[in-house]
Order: sequence, then C-alpha cells, then structure tokens
Amino acid sequence: MKDLYHDLLAAYSIYPASLGAAAKTGDAIVDLQGYEGALIVCGSGALTVDMPFQLMHGDAANLSDAAAVPDTDLLGTEPTLLQATDNEIKTFGYKGGKRYLRVDTTTGTGVAFAAIIKGAPRHAPVI
Repeated sequence: MKDLYHDLLAAYSIYPASLGAAAKTGDAIVDLQGYEGALIVCGSGALTVDMPFQLMHGDAANLSDAAAVPDTDLLGTEPTLLQATDNEIKTFGYKGGKRYLRVDTTTGTGVAFAAIIKGAPRHAPVI
C-alpha cells in the first residue's frame, strides 16, 4: 500500500513572515535531487495588496543561474494571492528538469509563505 507520508517531503522557500512592499527573493533554495516533480503551495494571512508568486529554477546550488520557469514546465499557473481574500492557499506543480527551485514574489505586503513539496521520489520511503 502506498501512502503520501512516505512519498512526499516538504520544505519552505519563503518562510512565514510579514513581507514588505518590495519584491522578495525566496528565503531558501530547494534541492530536487532524487525527485521527479514538486507541488508548490503559496499561502497568505491578511494582505494589503495582491501578491503574485514566481517559481525560479536552475542547476547551480546557489541559483546563480536562476531563470523563471517556462509555462511548459508548470502544472497549473503561478498564483497571485488577492488582497480581498485573507487566509488563502493556492497550489501549482513543477515538472521541469532543473535540480534547484525557489519561489519569489514580485510585490505585496502582508503575511505570506511558500512551500515546495517534493514528490515522485526515485526511492521511497523518503522519511
């Protein structure tokens, strides 16, 4: 019997915090080595302006080669969390071939986070 607990591993990319109005580079880079894809979870508390998220990927461990993920490597679309909707969660997927991921925001103020849930492991269980 398969279960999600042994097949998924979550990591923050943007730590839960009150964010300022400027663009925010993700706090952490997530390594997908050993996984074939990921689910990205973006969430908010109260926002004072809309907050769009963007997924970056690359092959360098420090993401010095970071590039925006093309739509062909996404499942769904990168979300914008809305000022009018507090306590919102939106998800989308990554199916690209790069090793490292990071979630950034381009604007927005308020409490938000982004997590990357690594999935489709080459070897399970992951925990």
